[in-house]
Amino acid sequence: MFKRLLSGLFGGHGSDETNTGTKAAEPVEYKEYLIVSQPDHQSGQYRVSGWIRKLDNQGGAQEHRFERSDMVPGRDACDALMVSKAQRYIDEVGDAMFEPDPRRENPPTS
Repeated sequence: MFKRLLSGLFGGHGSDETNTGTKAAEPVEYKEYLIVSQPDHQSGQYRVSGWIRKLDNQGGAQEHRFERSDMVPGRDACDALMVSKAQRYIDEVGDAMFEPDPRRENPPTS
């Protein structure tokens, strides 16, 4: 019992309720992209997150991790919201989402 209390306080993964990993949903095709919802399960709700992938001509794929702060009480609603937000993001950004992030290439020095 004491171990369970401590794991709950310090973020241990002693029960299914604290497990944030979920299975990926079936990919949804949009334009030339695949949208894969894989929300994080947190405190009884689901956080909108997943992947946007685009296959290239050589059989490889480019991949962009897509995460938002939105929390939704149901998995199906979360998957639907993920797809709609990813579609809007694709329309606005397109292939530029796969370009390197300059903030990560040259971290600030102190």
